[in-house]
Amino acid sequence: MCSDFQFQEGVQTCTFVTSTNDIYLSYTLKGFLQESLTIQAMGVMQLPIVVSSLVKIKAGMKIDTIIIKPTKKTPILLRMIVLVFAMVCGVFMCSVCLKQTSIHSKIKFQDIQVVVRLSPDDENENMQISRVHYPNPETFSRAECEHNPVRYFAILSMQRSGSGWFETLLNSHVNVSSNGEIFSVLDRRRNISSITKTLDKVYNLDWFSSASKNECSAAVGFKWMLNQGLMQHHKEISDYFNRRGVFAIFLFRRNLLRRMVSVLANSYDRHAKLLNGTHKSHVHSTEEAKTLAKYKPMINSTLLISDLKEIEITATKALEYFNSTRHIVLYYEDLIKNPAKLKDVQAFLGLPLMELMSRQVKIHKGPLSEHVKNWEDLNKTLNGTAYESFLQADY
Repeated sequence: MCSDFQFQEGVQTCTFVTSTNDIYLSYTLKGFLQESLTIQAMGVMQLPIVVSSLVKIKAGMKIDTIIIKPTKKTPILLRMIVLVFAMVCGVFMCSVCLKQTSIHSKIKFQDIQVVVRLSPDDENENMQISRVHYPNPETFSRAECEHNPVRYFAILSMQRSGSGWFETLLNSHVNVSSNGEIFSVLDRRRNISSITKTLDKVYNLDWFSSASKNECSAAVGFKWMLNQGLMQHHKEISDYFNRRGVFAIFLFRRNLLRRMVSVLANSYDRHAKLLNGTHKSHVHSTEEAKTLAKYKPMINSTLLISDLKEIEITATKALEYFNSTRHIVLYYEDLIKNPAKLKDVQAFLGLPLMELMSRQVKIHKGPLSEHVKNWEDLNKTLNGTAYESFLQADY
């Protein structure tokens, strides 16, 4: 059947001649078990066989050479690398999809609450951060109040979300000094260095405003709009809040459509100055409120839904950026409907409970349809959407 094996460099061959109709080859080669053989017929056709296997070769085929070649095996290390790479790619793609879903999800409005969730390690670390302070101002002496502890806070909000009214409520407390919108001035927020310098001055009680109670303040702070450098330098500011023990008070508005009307009306009055040539963002009489409410802005209905979504995304990002701080989340509508919730704010700041009051008067009262020029367009745009409830809410 087969002659002796003849060896060539790198190839082991066996040459044979047959005249039968069918040929059966059986090989059992020592040291080549589980290897494969390739049969070359007429120099063209190749048929694989396995050593120790039985292969039937049809008649009429001239078999010249049997060439034995080992099978090509992929190294196990290469297989592992490919598997790990595939797993990493899969995890990355899933994380990207989840992040996009999270960013574009709608804010879930909730009741007033303290939102602090710390791990045991974080709790141990934060216990070392003092939540009360004993400032030593450079511009005056605290005298007999030098041993009275002070808490630091910041009201984080958006324009026309009730932050001005809320701040007057806090300042009606005998022990609270909230110094207004201090970062409305560009130079104070030009870079993180100027921001830190301003914060240090406020929390050292060296910042003077009409709200300053100086010596015996039990809580000192200010209000800070999200578009005044807060989001741009959020990491450094969050670190500062945690390092100095600053309490963050988030104040948002549920009805973003009413907020939009208030923003446009206030922007118009900056130039029109409807109150005897004077611009006022907040008023203290019903007559002034009625005068300002006479202007009815026109809202771009084409961009309305995308604008509302953008506001939601901004608020969501702010909560994510400062989630590690000690903070509380408030909504303007909740405070209007239930003033008793102000007790939660005082408890959050560790203040003795007092009845808080404000002289400010709301400008846009009653149905929203009375305060928008193109109400029908807005009604058609928002009906059947997630924002439909904004059309009916009073606040």
